[in-house]
Formats: sequence, structure tokens, C-alpha cells
Amino acid sequence: MNTNNNFILSPLKTSIILLFATVIFLILYFNLSDSFSHEAKLMTSLVSAGVILWAFEPFPIGLTAVIILVLMLVFRVSKIEMILSGFSSPAIYLIVGGMMLARAINETPLSKRITYKVIKKWGTSAKGLVGSLLIIMQIQAFFIPATAVRTTLMLPISTMIIKTVGAKPGSNLQKALTLAVAFGGNISGTAVMTAAVGNILTVELLDKYASIKITYFQWLLYTFPLWIALIPAIWILLLKSFPLKKEDSYFPMIKEEMNIKLRELGTVKKSEIRCLMILVVTVLLWISEPYHGLHPSVPALIGVVLMTIPGIGCASWNKVVQINYNTVILISITLSIGYNLIDTGAVNAISQYLSVGWILTTIKYPLIGVIFIVILTQLFHKLISNVSTAVVTLVPLVISISSNANIEPMMLSFTAGLTSLYGFILVVETMPNLIVHGTGLIAQKDFFKPGLWATVISSGLIILVASTWWKILGLV
Repeated sequence: MNTNNNFILSPLKTSIILLFATVIFLILYFNLSDSFSHEAKLMTSLVSAGVILWAFEPFPIGLTAVIILVLMLVFRVSKIEMILSGFSSPAIYLIVGGMMLARAINETPLSKRITYKVIKKWGTSAKGLVGSLLIIMQIQAFFIPATAVRTTLMLPISTMIIKTVGAKPGSNLQKALTLAVAFGGNISGTAVMTAAVGNILTVELLDKYASIKITYFQWLLYTFPLWIALIPAIWILLLKSFPLKKEDSYFPMIKEEMNIKLRELGTVKKSEIRCLMILVVTVLLWISEPYHGLHPSVPALIGVVLMTIPGIGCASWNKVVQINYNTVILISITLSIGYNLIDTGAVNAISQYLSVGWILTTIKYPLIGVIFIVILTQLFHKLISNVSTAVVTLVPLVISISSNANIEPMMLSFTAGLTSLYGFILVVETMPNLIVHGTGLIAQKDFFKPGLWATVISSGLIILVASTWWKILGLV
């Protein structure tokens, strides 16, 4: 998932990867059973080859997505309207609206002001600094619906803190502060439906293919205990993984540095007040979806309009519209892939192979089914570093397998989508990991131990919440 594509493979390695992907395509296409239609064989083979390209990255992941789209069009796996259907999905407009909202917020000092105040309050010790970075990312999740944007906003802050406290390169303090941004970003999408692309895709797929509608409030209700438990758990994990020295117990200079930063921002501006009011209105519209029935993309777009209307808003349209269209293209094509895997019958055919007796029996027991899906998703996520691809591949499969087992697909599909958010071990698993690793302040080896424990903790907490809270709510 190296979106910056700073690391370029040699022509020889690129050729080997392309050859490998081509061989996988040919093997699958000519050897899949007759239970797969011609179109299903093509889709299964294309996506499998695409997974190889996404995993080894001979090209940027966005370019790989476009290559798969072009091949889908050339091979005519479905009608052109279906192949391009991902671009017209309401989920895409929610993502676009969220990214534009984030740009608008960044046009004001609001986000920085909140960040500086939190760090001033609790950041005078190493433990407080790690906790502050984690908390700030959770606060931002309500107002900045993109993990990549939240992580990018926090990196200059964390880097400034590292410099201010004099943390040495490679020190435990530097590692703890840096991973707090990465891991904080990973868990920040837990309870807020609009805060992670994986959430949006899960909701979209459940609505489209299982007729199960999950509102913003329902997502918050289902995941809130998990989110609240993950924050202190990750905080304690980072402190245990990177033991701090006694001299890191108190940093009085942080308070003064934050005072300087706040003085530079000046008094609260009218644009910040307008920005905050519009954000509150947007979030209230998301929460009240059961009453007005508007798709979450509508409040997001209303927020964008209010943010950019002269005299009412707080940002310039010309700046707000400058979003990362690489992400938009990637997610649109990923959705198209998911839709066409289902439309061509590929998902149904694959699910028939997976619907062996022991799997169908296992998932009929709710708690055991949750454990099985959590483990399956974590393993699958390690193979497919792209969270969006993992979600649009797994969620439809789980829906189909649940149907074969004659059980309600909601719980297991929701579990698969939620678990896909948590990638802690490998740099390539999530955007926060990648962005933080790109600073050069932390290496892949520094992710392994805390990442392994974070994976165990997050998986265990999902299972715990499923066996208690979800049972109370009637999901299990």
C-alpha cells in the first residue's frame, strides 16, 4: 500500500512479479471447475492476480486498481454499467464529502487549537504524551473522516514533541510516540462509521447484498464498548513494549511550548466557531439518520456546502476541492470489483467451496463463528494489505456462506468488516502504519512485538464484546 511509491522495484523484480501474477491468472482460469461461469472464472482470476500485484507492489496500488478495471472492461466480465457501478455508489460520495470536510477543517486553526490544548493539559510526562496523541486521534475521528488525513495532521505534532523533549533517534520514547500515532489512527475508526473507509464499505455491502441497513448511530452503539476498551489497552501496551526512563517522567517544557503555539494561533476566530457549528450540525444529521432517512453521504455533502458558501462557511471551494483523487479512484474500483465478484457469481461459487460441513457447523454457533471470522480476517488481511480489498472480498463471501448455513449474515459480516480495520503487525496493513513508517522515525521491526500483542488484544476484545454487549443487543 505504498501510495507514495517512493520505493521502486528493479525491472527484473517487476517482471518476475508480473509473470507470477499472469501465471496465477492462467492457472485459475483454466482450472476452476465448471461450477464457475465464464465470467466468474475471469473475475476470480483477475482479482487473484490483482492481489499478487497489490501485495508485492510493482506499481502504485491505484494504478493496479485501474489495470484490473481496464481488464474487466476488455474481457467484458459484465455489462459496462455494472463494471463502473462503484463510481456511482453513495459510499463514494460519502468518502469524497468526508475528504472535502477534512480539507475545510484544515483551512482553520480549529484542529491545531484542540490538539495543543489536549497536549498542554496531559502532555507533561511521557505517559501523558503517548495518551494525548491517542486521545487526539479519537477526537478527530468524529470530524475528520479519513485515517490518512488524521495521521498526516498528527505527524508534524508528534515530530515537534519528539524534538521538544529531546527524544534520541531509536529511543523507546521516540518509538512509543510515533507508534501512538499509527496505532491511534488504526483504532480511531472503530466507533465512528464515517471515520474509516472499511466501515463505509461494510455498511454499503450489507445494505446492497443482504438488505441490512446499519445507521451511523447503530454502528456507534455496536462498537462503543470495544472502542473505549481499545484506547487504554493500546496505551498500556505501548508503555509496556517501550519501557521509558526515569528522566522521561516529567517534561515541563511541553506546557510552555504549547502556550507558545496557542499564542501564535491567537484568539479563537469566527471561522473556527463557524467550522465547529457546521461540524456539529453534520454529526447530528449523521446520528439522527433513523429519523430523517438520509444516506450519510447527504449530511457530508451538506457540510461541504455550508463550509464553502461565502459568508457562512470557513473555507475556499478551490482549496476544499483539492482532495486525493487517487483514493477516490481506488475505492471506486475496489467497490466495482466487489460488486462484480457477486454479480458474475464468483462469490457464490467460491462460497460453495468454502461451505464445507465443518465451516457451516462452526459458524452456526455464534461465539465460535465470531472467533472463526476474526482469525480468518486477520490472516486474510496479512495477505491483502489493502483494507478496502479485504473488506469487499471478505464481506460478500461471509454473507454468502452465512446464507448457505441458513443463519443471519449481519453478525459475522459485521465482524469481518470491523476486524479488517486492525492491522498492527505489518507496515503495509493500514494507511496510518505506512504514513508513520514513511517518516523514517520507526522501522518495520519496531512494529512486530507491539503489533502482535495489539492484534491479540483487538481480536480478544472483539470476541469479548461479541459475547457480552452484542448478546445484550441481540446481535448474537
